[in-house]
Amino acid sequence: MDSTSKDGIGPVVSAAHLAAGAMPALSELEFALNVTVNAWHRWMVRATAASGVAGLTATDVLVLHQVNHRGRAKTLADLCLVMNVEDTHLVNYAIKKLSAAGLVATGRRGKEKTVAITARGEAACARYHQLREALLVASVKTLGLEEGEVSRLAGLMRALSGQYDQAARAAASL
Repeated sequence: MDSTSKDGIGPVVSAAHLAAGAMPALSELEFALNVTVNAWHRWMVRATAASGVAGLTATDVLVLHQVNHRGRAKTLADLCLVMNVEDTHLVNYAIKKLSAAGLVATGRRGKEKTVAITARGEAACARYHQLREALLVASVKTLGLEEGEVSRLAGLMRALSGQYDQAARAAASL
């Protein structure tokens, strides 16, 4: 599908030299991912601050919500795997920061260190959820997107993440 508009202006791409290859639409997607990820990170940080917890990074917020997910303690390896984070020190630093803020607590399961949500962390996640519903979900719903299409897009993005991971492994072996 050609995304050049009728006024002759081409698609918005991450870089013209990358779009000049065999799949220009992938460069369009990369540009969209870049601006979406940056907007999403900005949203998470500001919504968390509005929830009463300032000074967190986007990674900190993601770790907080993952620790709260399903109410079960997680290990560092669990968190890194689910979040697809290769640099464990980033998640470990977030855990230390969240622990110092009283949002998570560390423990042990055998020899492994675990992380669990605290009452304060759970309350922060609940307030974030309220703000998300009121400020983000309500706005997104006005776009008229069908839930099935959004789920299909999420599946496609997960599949593409596997392609990027495989290409990264191949590049690392060069």
